[in-house]
Amino acid sequence: MAEKLFTEFPPVPKEVWEEAIVKDLKGADYQKKLVWRTMEGFSVQPYYREEDLKGLKNVGGKAGEFPFVRGTKDDNTWLIRQDYLVKNDFKKANALALDGMMKGVTAVGFDMSETEKVLKADLKALLKDITLSAVEVNFKGCKDLNLLKAFISYVKESKVKASQVRASFDYDPLKQLNATGMYSKADAKKLLVKAVEMVAEFPHITVIGVYSYAFNDAGSTITQELAFGMNMGSEYLNLLTESGVKVDEAAKRIKFTVSISGNYFMEIAKFRAERLLWANIVKAYGAKKEDSCKIKVHAVTSAWNQTVYDPYVNMLRDTTEAMSGAVGGVDSMEVLPFDHAYKKPGEFSNRIARNVQSLLLDESHFNKVVDPAAGSYYIEELTDAVAKTSWDLFNAIEKEGGYIEAFKKEKIQDAIKETSVKRDSNIATRRDTLLGTNQFPNFTEVVEKEVTKKIVTRKAAPKKKAGMVGRPLEVYRGAMAFEELRFKTDKAPKRPMAFMVTYGNLAMCRARAQFACNFFAVAGFQVVDNNRFSSPEEGAKAALKAKADIVVACSSDDEYLNEVQEIAKIIGKKAIVVVAGDPACKDELISKGITNFISVRSNVLETLKDYQKKLIK
Repeated sequence: MAEKLFTEFPPVPKEVWEEAIVKDLKGADYQKKLVWRTMEGFSVQPYYREEDLKGLKNVGGKAGEFPFVRGTKDDNTWLIRQDYLVKNDFKKANALALDGMMKGVTAVGFDMSETEKVLKADLKALLKDITLSAVEVNFKGCKDLNLLKAFISYVKESKVKASQVRASFDYDPLKQLNATGMYSKADAKKLLVKAVEMVAEFPHITVIGVYSYAFNDAGSTITQELAFGMNMGSEYLNLLTESGVKVDEAAKRIKFTVSISGNYFMEIAKFRAERLLWANIVKAYGAKKEDSCKIKVHAVTSAWNQTVYDPYVNMLRDTTEAMSGAVGGVDSMEVLPFDHAYKKPGEFSNRIARNVQSLLLDESHFNKVVDPAAGSYYIEELTDAVAKTSWDLFNAIEKEGGYIEAFKKEKIQDAIKETSVKRDSNIATRRDTLLGTNQFPNFTEVVEKEVTKKIVTRKAAPKKKAGMVGRPLEVYRGAMAFEELRFKTDKAPKRPMAFMVTYGNLAMCRARAQFACNFFAVAGFQVVDNNRFSSPEEGAKAALKAKADIVVACSSDDEYLNEVQEIAKIIGKKAIVVVAGDPACKDELISKGITNFISVRSNVLETLKDYQKKLIK
């Protein structure tokens, strides 16, 4: 008979653990030290136990059962999707799609945003040799119903059974509202009702898109993206049902396009919570069938997280984000190529993007386990917290009259802007790290030739203009402020030099030199590190000889007061003297005319902008 392990160890009550933690903190504030206060609007405890699950309503159950927290199907297989820009070249887009399918793609996406009109003959060229009964085809950037009409005509001519066709069209007037501030309810109703009517005989074609990805593009929190996406979906259900479309029919024609950010565990919880929320919303509209309450989710890795400096790090971001989507149970997923932010993806970047998902499926076997996060005390608690916080925000917007009314009042834009300002501040002060951009940069990197000033410069925040019902969302990437900073250095006639004057205590001088090198390299400055000089005087003279623009004193606090003054005296006005650290003698040094200090408390972005302004004309 199998013997239970660890039976000799009695269970330890939570109170005992808490007493031990408080004792180890030695008077420090438990809440400040160990509790994570998320931007999403709730707190995360340092640990969870089995008893924490007792108060949660949606723990357990099976995949495929209402409210679908554990998934809408009884497996965890998802479709690998890659999108191709058509731009009126239907044969080229077809060739790219066929090549992708030969290399792992199981859902093809065609971007029609730069294609004005599509005829049946065009679709014949675009879909040549693509078996519609075996491959899901998706069209994004849809403008009018001519595309859908041409597709249906093509399908009927191809004699594929209606029940075998799996496709999506992203008719999404609210996406245009978010991007342009323009919206007409009458036009939206006419478009969507007609689209739903046109696909009545095709059970697996969705024609309405909910592009909640737009909120991530603007710097939102996870709960804002989830809540506002639900508001958009609810707006469409309301629009269709008041026009006479049955809620079961309306709900099954909707597909959500959702971002996957770098917050690994929170994203897993988001997808689980999203299924729960949408199921309850559709049910509240009076759906008769449980299947109608199943959300359809296409997930895309985050463009907001991508960087143009150290771009290969984007591959790592893509991988962890894709893992969140896989564990979270999405229906299909697109991994953005690592160079998506600054150029049209090529064969190499497309291949890597595809292979991230193929690796998760074929080598890591993420598809073999349904809802692998289920039962995790942490993930279950996060799922509940994300769901509750998002539900509260969803209801707050509904009380404003729904998504459109809230957008007109600019409640949506103001909420996201408040979040994005906080996120920008966290990046500027390095509370949040963008690897290779605001922390641990590649000192010798030369930016890719395709990167231009326009790509790294954030556009002015959009304003409401005549004809708009509300101001558009501001789209940007989190790294842009630092990228613009470094790009200016890269294009300057002379690259400023920061020289490390290391002396005194070996451990402290080396640690502070490494910190300072990393600090100034973020702006693209040339950094010169040194092991240790025998004296501050030797180091200062070496800095002058090297023609340094910035001279950084790197030592222990105890060796700063007199020595830094000596360095400053030797350097004079030939360079800027900076002290690495925040020493106790700081005020006294300031009184002696030494005013430049860098430390972990510094606003890295603003500090570097100031030095750049002084050194680059």
